[in-house]
Amino acid sequence: MRIVSNKSIFITGATRGIGYATAIQAAKQGWTVIINGREEERLNEVKQELVSSYDVDVHTLIYDVTDNNSIKNAFVWIKKNIGHLDVLVNNAGVLDDALLGMINQKQVSNTIAINIEAVIYHMQYASRLMMKQKFGSIVNVSSIIGRTGNAGQTVYGASKAAVIGATYSAAKELAPYNIRVNAVAPGFIETDMTKQLSEEKFAQRLSEIKMGRIGKAEEVANTILFLASDLSSYVTGQVIGVDGGMVI
Repeated sequence: MRIVSNKSIFITGATRGIGYATAIQAAKQGWTVIINGREEERLNEVKQELVSSYDVDVHTLIYDVTDNNSIKNAFVWIKKNIGHLDVLVNNAGVLDDALLGMINQKQVSNTIAINIEAVIYHMQYASRLMMKQKFGSIVNVSSIIGRTGNAGQTVYGASKAAVIGATYSAAKELAPYNIRVNAVAPGFIETDMTKQLSEEKFAQRLSEIKMGRIGKAEEVANTILFLASDLSSYVTGQVIGVDGGMVI
């Protein structure tokens, strides 16, 4: 069942994990999908998969989200070639764990640049398009760690908490233009990052989940799609945890 057709959605970091799953779910709805990533070969693979499986329009934008000039050019391209933007999903992110005493300046700078600065700049340019059309939806991907914190994730937790603060503020600023801004806060989700955990660490994380299982990227994508769609037309300034009961 399709939620609504004829929407355009721009997803950063769409080559794997939650971003990739979101691209698939959007394509299933028949939306025009714009995907971003740094790896041209992988982006083209995702594009071919979506086009062949769902017969939708898919466009690729290859750039590093820490490059502000590239972000600006991406939205210039969208305005020129698509004409409008209904949904922005700020998904691109990095996880670089370190105990507090081992954190270095490069980790801090890189994590902040990707996880929050890029989110702010993408919202800035997207909102300029959306304000002219008087509608739009922005969905930011935060993390449960941004709410609860976790040992060894001071920098990551700070960056994801900042995403929540940015979401709240942007939602208040953009609501008069009928632009909704929300966030999802995934918990323990099966992605490339979680596959790198040791068996002991994996079991520990699993024990904290009330539903007793790890989440799927598709389940986060479904929540993102809800916030992106007209089903959530009166929802803004919210942070929805997708964590199987890690925080209750």
